[in-house]
Amino acid sequence: MDGYLGSYATLGLLLAAGVLVFVGAFGANKLLSPAHPAEPAGKRMTYESGVDPVGGDWAQAQIRYYVYAYLYVLFAVEAVFLFPWAVIFDRPGFGLVTVVEMAIFVAVLALGIAYAWRKKILTWT
Repeated sequence: MDGYLGSYATLGLLLAAGVLVFVGAFGANKLLSPAHPAEPAGKRMTYESGVDPVGGDWAQAQIRYYVYAYLYVLFAVEAVFLFPWAVIFDRPGFGLVTVVEMAIFVAVLALGIAYAWRKKILTWT
């Protein structure tokens, strides 16, 4: 299929095949699954590590775990931006401007880590 509309026809055939597989899988599931599955008495009860649920369903979560996750994401994003920059740094056309941009980026992140260090967020107690 060549030409302008050929690429759209290929995309349409691919989408139609995907929809057919999707509908076929759900249809086979509907046909092959039992109509009225046998349910034991405790099947719909909540289950956690083999211990029967006792008490209320409200529990406190400490905020420090969210802070650690946030800091991890922050430095993972830094790595995502830092590695490609390091790869193209020595190419022509990426001179002082890219060094200054990356210095500003790293400085902002350094301020963030300094703030977290000062507030003693990074201590595990």
